[in-house]
Amino acid sequence: MTATELAATAKPIEDFALIPRDHLFGNPTKAAGRISPDGKYLSWLAPSNDVLNVWMAPADNPDAAKVMTTATDRPIRQYFWSPDSKSLLYVQDKGGDENFLLYGIDIATGEETTLTPFENTRVTIIGGSESIRDKILVGLNNRNATFHDVHMLDLNTGELELVYENNSYAGFMADDTLTLRMAMRQNATGGTDYFRVVDGEVEAEPFSATGMEDSLTTNPAGYTTDGSTLYWLDSRGRNTAALYAEDVTTGERTLIAENDKADIGGTIRDPKTGVVEAYSVNYLKTEWTATDPEIKASLDFLDGQLEGEFGISSRTDDDMTWIVWNDPMTSPSSTYIYDRTAGTLTPFYTTRPELEGAPLQPMYPVEITSRDGLTLPSYLTLPPGSDADGDGRPESAVPMVLLVHGGPWARDSYGFSSMVQWLANRGYAVLQTNFRGSTGFGKDFINAGNKQWGLKMHDDLIDATDWAIAEGITSADQVAIMGGSYGGYATLAGLAFTPEKFACGVDIVGPSNLETLLETIPPYWAPIVKMFHERMGDPNTEEGLELLKAASPLYKADEITKPLLILQGANDPRVKQAESDQIVSAMKEAGIPVTYVLYPDEGHGFAKPNNNIAFTAVSENFLGTCLGGRSEPIGDTVASSTAQILEGVEHARGLQDALGDE
Repeated sequence: MTATELAATAKPIEDFALIPRDHLFGNPTKAAGRISPDGKYLSWLAPSNDVLNVWMAPADNPDAAKVMTTATDRPIRQYFWSPDSKSLLYVQDKGGDENFLLYGIDIATGEETTLTPFENTRVTIIGGSESIRDKILVGLNNRNATFHDVHMLDLNTGELELVYENNSYAGFMADDTLTLRMAMRQNATGGTDYFRVVDGEVEAEPFSATGMEDSLTTNPAGYTTDGSTLYWLDSRGRNTAALYAEDVTTGERTLIAENDKADIGGTIRDPKTGVVEAYSVNYLKTEWTATDPEIKASLDFLDGQLEGEFGISSRTDDDMTWIVWNDPMTSPSSTYIYDRTAGTLTPFYTTRPELEGAPLQPMYPVEITSRDGLTLPSYLTLPPGSDADGDGRPESAVPMVLLVHGGPWARDSYGFSSMVQWLANRGYAVLQTNFRGSTGFGKDFINAGNKQWGLKMHDDLIDATDWAIAEGITSADQVAIMGGSYGGYATLAGLAFTPEKFACGVDIVGPSNLETLLETIPPYWAPIVKMFHERMGDPNTEEGLELLKAASPLYKADEITKPLLILQGANDPRVKQAESDQIVSAMKEAGIPVTYVLYPDEGHGFAKPNNNIAFTAVSENFLGTCLGGRSEPIGDTVASSTAQILEGVEHARGLQDALGDE
């Protein structure tokens, strides 16, 4: 069939249902399913009075569910079981400020306790235990916002006992006896020094260390239960991080797993012994390899039963029952209860059943070559109907959104994404590119991005865009750039540094001035600030400050010529509101139009469904104005959220009318 004939077989997008925004961004029916360590209870997140709360039911009677928490405003998004199965624990902040406190609910009485009752404090979990079931180690920065002191927390009485007053270290690791064994501190190179802790005292000299080049690819991965073995994910002396087992007494190291394309990622470990039983590698997709024959048999069974990606989200102490998630990509994700003894896989729930039958699109892994020869692992998703022969290419060019991940020391991965499906459903190809600086592909790939903000990191995004144009996926005048955090920065950089490349941009909590970004980092990031200076530019040196200013879109805001939508959380502790305020102010001074949406009760991203739906309503109508994609009317979505439209109401179709209806 000729290209012309193929193009004729492509279906217009109007033939496919417009997926309602609230089906993708509203509350899930259920999510985050778990089983108690003793196997007696199931738990999950689900709405109660339209706010995500923690629910629980007997494992043998899932219909007898009851809500265990009473959140009425901000959704609970992270929770877990206590090791002794007597309480459910969750963390919650205020308005997105990321000062997470720890709360506990006694499952017998339903009584809720604030386990870390402090203001302006962020809790971290340092260690749990197989043998000590009623206590955990937590870090609290209530005494000094920069450093987390280590406390022993009794989960049943709420008693906090100071274990170590910390005035120096970025993190700690404990063994199964909840005894501190290791302390970590950034060194002068931007790498990490690792110190033994003996009898509660940190030794003066490190027993191991990394330079900056290995700092993001080398980490201790925990002790076995008996404390005799320390696992490492380690890239020292190599490119990709390999999995090693170190004999704590002799220091002898054994290589367990390696891959030449990607770092070793997650592990499955025996709940009783802590011994590694399987490991994963995620290059373009996640692949598991079992080292234990029984785990291999279980993974093989699940692979035969489930389509697409799957993983284990929770296990009982006896390891005979697993909660397994499954992402088939083109249908909504589901969660199952796997009885390993009986060999049965029982449906637990479907996260978003309203997406059954919706035109969800496959994601195609692709490798793109940068101008200097780097391979950029990427993902392409196409609008429904555009790819008649299923070869991962549209039959004719379609508008495209270059969706840039945050971090930048993070990555895009294969799997269902509400944002990707939403954009594809609106008529856009979606290209996600892992650019230099992204993690998971070895230290050489990360370090190629050092001090390359707005330079070669940006070149990679331009190269990916040019690849899509050359492949006929899109045309040169039909590409938008969009992203959050670093992706928001990349959006600003794209419009300021390469003003003719993109038709428009959507910046979500992106920094505009790298100098002020580094001046206002959260205090608990101070122990690792040297890494930022080495990887971005050191504002304390003339050369570094010049580099940061040159890479800051703020100073080229007057060169922006294409439509820009900026969305910001007022309580963002990482990228302060001033980062958006100052570029909006600069654009206004230069007479350049900009649309600016502020959320007074959100932080680094938007947690509340009504705010997420308002964000997507404004964004899809903004993109539709720019690229011609389809959209739902804005309706009352903005009025039903906390969004404040501070500038540019006229640049998203229907927004002015929607606000006029308030």
